[in-house]
Amino acid sequence: MSEETSSGTTPAPHEKAAETQHVAHENRVTSAVSRMSLSQLTLAVLVAIFIWQWLDAHNRINQLQELVAQRLSEVSGSNQANQTLLAQSQEQVRDLGGKLSLLENRFAETQAQRAVLDALYQDIASNRDAGVLADVEQVLLVADQQLQLSANVKAALIAMQNADSRLQRLDRPGLADLRKRIARDIEHLRALPEVDLPELSKQLDGIILAVDKLPLAQDVRPPAGAKVATAAPAEGNWWQRFWHELWQELRQLIRIEDTRQQELPLLSPEQSFFLRENVKLRLLTAKLALMTRDQAGFRRELKTVQTWLGRYCDNTASSTQRVLEEVKKLSAAVIAADVPDIGPTLDAVRNYRAAQERSAK
Repeated sequence: MSEETSSGTTPAPHEKAAETQHVAHENRVTSAVSRMSLSQLTLAVLVAIFIWQWLDAHNRINQLQELVAQRLSEVSGSNQANQTLLAQSQEQVRDLGGKLSLLENRFAETQAQRAVLDALYQDIASNRDAGVLADVEQVLLVADQQLQLSANVKAALIAMQNADSRLQRLDRPGLADLRKRIARDIEHLRALPEVDLPELSKQLDGIILAVDKLPLAQDVRPPAGAKVATAAPAEGNWWQRFWHELWQELRQLIRIEDTRQQELPLLSPEQSFFLRENVKLRLLTAKLALMTRDQAGFRRELKTVQTWLGRYCDNTASSTQRVLEEVKKLSAAVIAADVPDIGPTLDAVRNYRAAQERSAK
């Protein structure tokens, strides 16, 4: 068949060319159609993408607008709240400004008052120092009087300790020299022998109470044995009784006395009363001398009491002997001592006070 085709049905050359052209034309058409369909498809995809992006962008824009509107409303509310707070803050600032001006005025007044108070304090401090120095001067003056007038060491020591404590509370450096002087005087007073005035006064009171009970010499009676010795014997003959009575008569005719002895004083009851009262008065005077530290007067009064008791009272009685012994012991007691002179310390306080007053003026 091929042979037939090749030999019997072989087309002509111009038919082959036409057929070739026709096939080429169809190929071109098919290629153009293919190209046009792909472009349209691409265009459609691009359009679809564009539309989807536009819709998405539009949706986002709407959301953004809603968010912006919400934020704007929030910002608007915040602005209103801020305006309210700002108004309140401005009002508070105005109030604070008024209060600040008031505080400034108060501060200025306080400063002025403080200056006045400082001046007042300085004045009071100077017056207080002057007052304390005046008190110390008076206390030292009292101590000096106690020592010079009555030699009362204990009272003077208490007064000087009081003066030292007042100077210590004042706490001024310039008072150190005064305190040293006072301390030195206090040590001198403490070194003096201590006199127990209450005990001595108690002993004097005991003697005063015992004076009324002391027996007087004129009240002493002879012992009963002496009368028995002079009586006639109850036994014996008439001759013995005769010689005994004769002997008694002869004894009464002769009396032997010691002329060197003082006669026994005889006192009436009224004189006995005044004797005891005078003795008690002398003892009270001795007690007053004891209180005033009058050594000479104290011993003089006790010496007088001792003389009177020895003369008018029964010296053989135990009560009289005990009282005389107590009076003798009291006469030997030392009630006064050489007290130190605190005059220089008193003068130093006066000079310091005068210097302070001059500096204050």
